[in-house]
Amino acid sequence: MATDTNVIEAPAVKAATDKTIFNILLAISFCHLLNDTIQSVLPAIYPMLKAFFHLDFGQVGLIALTLQLTASLLQPLVGLHTDKYPQPYSLAIGMSITLIGLLALSMAPTYATVLVAAGTVGIGSAVFHPESSRVARMASGGQHGLAQSLFQVGGNAGSALGPLLAAFVLTKGQSSIAWFSFLALAGIMILISIGTWAKNHRAARAMAKAAGGSSSHTAHLAGLPSAKIAVSMAILIALMFSKFFYLASITSYFTFYLMNKFHLSLQSAQLHLFIFLGAVAAGTIAGGPIGDRIGRKYVIWGSILGVLPFTLLLPYVNLLWTTVLSVLIGMILASAFSAILVYAQELVPGRVGMISGLFFGFAFGMGGVGAALLGKLADLTSLTFVYHVCAFLPAIGILTAFLPDLEPQGSSRFPRAA
Repeated sequence: MATDTNVIEAPAVKAATDKTIFNILLAISFCHLLNDTIQSVLPAIYPMLKAFFHLDFGQVGLIALTLQLTASLLQPLVGLHTDKYPQPYSLAIGMSITLIGLLALSMAPTYATVLVAAGTVGIGSAVFHPESSRVARMASGGQHGLAQSLFQVGGNAGSALGPLLAAFVLTKGQSSIAWFSFLALAGIMILISIGTWAKNHRAARAMAKAAGGSSSHTAHLAGLPSAKIAVSMAILIALMFSKFFYLASITSYFTFYLMNKFHLSLQSAQLHLFIFLGAVAAGTIAGGPIGDRIGRKYVIWGSILGVLPFTLLLPYVNLLWTTVLSVLIGMILASAFSAILVYAQELVPGRVGMISGLFFGFAFGMGGVGAALLGKLADLTSLTFVYHVCAFLPAIGILTAFLPDLEPQGSSRFPRAA
């Protein structure tokens, strides 16, 4: 009788776990916003720390390096561990580590303590991203691109919100950093609830899988040779390099470029950068659902290689067309990341945490490395030369031709098991 009951209940359990759960997606996206708001506060307080501790630019750069190394290099390791040993409450633990780093930073008496605090914030971020990306996939109901887009746009909003909040909150020096701990506390409370949901969802998925067997999609992907998977991963990394190096050229130096070439004021140049970042947010939202509909490989094609004509034109046009092209570039290029990430997750099934950690960590690291290298190139040449060189980076998108088609013939795009 018990066996018969399980067989009857299995389809209902599977149907429930295959639905797109938007309240969880919105909650994890909001927590991504909180995490990246806190993380983006650190660069905004570098001038404050420089003045208070009498630092030189090299020491300021070491703070940034400490944050970037801990946040980027640890993510794949954290993801690999949680793939083998699921930790649904690691999200709240990661935010708690960030909270400790924030409080330490607000009270840091020495430069060495500042470095430790920055590293602690980076560790918290490294713990947060792999598992939160996994939760977004679990709640997707098969619409993996949509889920990752919603998740990532929260991070984009947080990165933009952090410096803005810092300008209004950090009015009383270093100690006022502690006000951001309320964001971390709010995140911890939400993430505890999300962890409970993830634990129950995983148990329900295991019940459905035991009753109904493994999905045909997973079986299809399991047939790829290891060498093909390795080559495909290398291509995806190259595409990520292209995307984030070019984005670093815009986010770090676009205001300087506009001020030098078109003699804009700082406020006007910042407005143009804000317009570009808005286009990035729109592209992030659009890329995932489009990939769910037409296939992720097509989105990767269009978002990387498709932006090449616009990047080639950008250094030669007037201010109006610079604004138009920057919007097109931001919107199209930003649509790539969710498609690349979900493609990689499907390329290596069962390693969602490791893949998420690898790609989020690489994205964060490439942004920092790209800004540093392009800044050095600008010092040696000019910003105009930098944009002439970076214009060719999207040509790397031609490598997409060598990626395998991961969609089985005749398969439905969604719903698909998370």
